[in-house]
Amino acid sequence: MRFTAAEEEFRQRVRDWLEANLTGEFAGLRGTGGPGREHERPAERLAWNRHLAAAGWTCLGWPAEHGGRAATLEQQVIFYEEYARAAAPARISIMGEELLGPTLIAFGTPEQHQRFLPPIRKVTELWCQGYSEPGAGSDLAGLATRATRDGEDWVITGHKIWTSLAHLSDWCFVLARTEPGTTRAAGLSYLLVPMEQEGVTVRPVRQLTGTAEFNEVFFDEARTAAANVVGAPGDGWRIAKATLAIERGAAMLGQQVGFRRELTDLAQLAKRTGAADDPVIRDRLARAWIGLQVIRAYAVDTLAGHDDAKASVLKVLWSRWHRDLGELAMTVAGTAALAAGSAESDRWQRLFLFSRADTIYGGSDEIQHDIIATRALGLPR
Repeated sequence: MRFTAAEEEFRQRVRDWLEANLTGEFAGLRGTGGPGREHERPAERLAWNRHLAAAGWTCLGWPAEHGGRAATLEQQVIFYEEYARAAAPARISIMGEELLGPTLIAFGTPEQHQRFLPPIRKVTELWCQGYSEPGAGSDLAGLATRATRDGEDWVITGHKIWTSLAHLSDWCFVLARTEPGTTRAAGLSYLLVPMEQEGVTVRPVRQLTGTAEFNEVFFDEARTAAANVVGAPGDGWRIAKATLAIERGAAMLGQQVGFRRELTDLAQLAKRTGAADDPVIRDRLARAWIGLQVIRAYAVDTLAGHDDAKASVLKVLWSRWHRDLGELAMTVAGTAALAAGSAESDRWQRLFLFSRADTIYGGSDEIQHDIIATRALGLPR
């Protein structure tokens, strides 16, 4: 991806703003949050997120009429890259800003736009995603959560799992079966459900890292207004797929800047400890660097169009790369990585442990391989 002079000027504006604002009360937030670290300083990161919003740095790709910046794809890529380079804190509003917001803009009613988009843009309401269930994770069409009409409400009963940041969220966009007797993708609806009500229970899922950013969410006759269905009842599968396509957008390039920082720091650790003197470790570090260049090139190519198979290839590439980096980190750190106590060892332990999940969440490797086989290679299901 090559950038014009105007785009490089935009990059400098982003860089200058971040440098000027990641100071004072926000200075200590650099590097906090993100996968496996969402427990870090959530209140302060929320304040930072609202500071971003007040300055117009949220909802970059949204159209101006919906309060966005109407940024081009290139500008979005630049922002995410500079945000990651500055080690700015992980945003808490990502589900609403990056997933639900664009979905509502595409499929929502004018009334839904008016009600839900401004609080997302201002970061006054936080969202989580109610898709996966204990018996329907990557096989999302097998979900069992149901919703029935009761006058002017939908009544929801079911059990969702791996719900990121549900314990901090005000609302959840929920995929539920609303047409009895239907199976698979038929008869599903996309509902917007308030979390603060009787009938909604959030229970943390403790991970190998000892943290709990994922949750189970139980809906026991929870309610939401009949108007809070996105699109037509029964059309939820199409809309849910659109949300999943949005999930693998420009933000991926920012994620890779974070990966690059991890690799750079690991290479420096290898030099300090003498591990880099081992030709096998040196070769693995070199291969990791090459792999990261491949991922970036493929990510840029994927952004050029909406191709399910390409998005699946990219998911397999980056998740396996990051998992392998966690394993390499333990090798480089050596026996010191087996003991807790120092920030250095805890960092590499967390990378190793949490990256075990990379090939599972967001669509497991097995499901991605099915998509690649059927949609790219034309193989039978």
